[in-house]
Amino acid sequence: MLLDTASLYFRAYFGVPDSVKAPDGTPVNAVRGLLDFIARLVQDQRPDDLVACMDADWRPAWRVELIPSYKAHRVAAETETGPDEEEVPDTLSPQVPVIEAVLDALGIARVGVAGYEADDVIGTLAGRAAGTVDIVTGDRDLYQLVDDARGVRVLYPLKGVGTLQVTDEAWLRAKYGVDGPGYADLALLRGDPSDGLPGVPGVGEKTAAKLLDTYGDLAGIMAAVDDPASGLTPAQRRRLDEARDYVAVAPKVVRVAGDVPLPEHDPALPPRPRDPAELERLAARWGLGGSLDRLLATLRA
Repeated sequence: MLLDTASLYFRAYFGVPDSVKAPDGTPVNAVRGLLDFIARLVQDQRPDDLVACMDADWRPAWRVELIPSYKAHRVAAETETGPDEEEVPDTLSPQVPVIEAVLDALGIARVGVAGYEADDVIGTLAGRAAGTVDIVTGDRDLYQLVDDARGVRVLYPLKGVGTLQVTDEAWLRAKYGVDGPGYADLALLRGDPSDGLPGVPGVGEKTAAKLLDTYGDLAGIMAAVDDPASGLTPAQRRRLDEARDYVAVAPKVVRVAGDVPLPEHDPALPPRPRDPAELERLAARWGLGGSLDRLLATLRA
């Protein structure tokens, strides 16, 4: 099981009231909500291995160089020496280091790599996995990794993590008319305002799906642009021709990396905390209470 950790703690933050606080009054709603999410996922899905994948760089420079608008609207402050600061609610940012410390004390593998997003870590781990993989995320971008032959599916939370949309190839084809890799091409053509991806002007989701159904993939569509005998309408041919520069670089931006240099880590689900004393200190300091107790009980079971 691979967790898109930021996606989940954002959901926890907005789903759990900020009246949930540490003894000193600091909100810990994202911390406690994430612990409850993990407990429920482990209880319901029974994974052997679990990795909390992190955004070491939420807006990698190599993606921005290709498409400068990539996530630009979410930049709170630019930095010269590291990743730009992301616009995050004031009371969420201080909770992220607490989440990381608690996961480490529990012994739950936490993997982030400089210069890469959590999506890239997930893509690399999924590609290397010997067995089936469940990716838990509220980010549809990761639909591109769905692969029935390899047993890779996405569990998309609909309400907390108690109700999960199981996304496999059948679901993708019924919803979008594409398979996993086809979803990346669909997203590229359609664009994604939430990520600052412009897409091809005039090509929406339905048109993109039809083009992919007709021509197979992005390369097939662009080959059709150069083929006078293809069935593209004049408007489609013109729009795609004018978007060549975007189409040339967008695949590297949209598709998750599969070759991230991962650090050594032990993905095995820990039956007992790695550092009980530190975990006890964190529990007292941040008032983790029943959320931590429930997760510990679930891991022991």
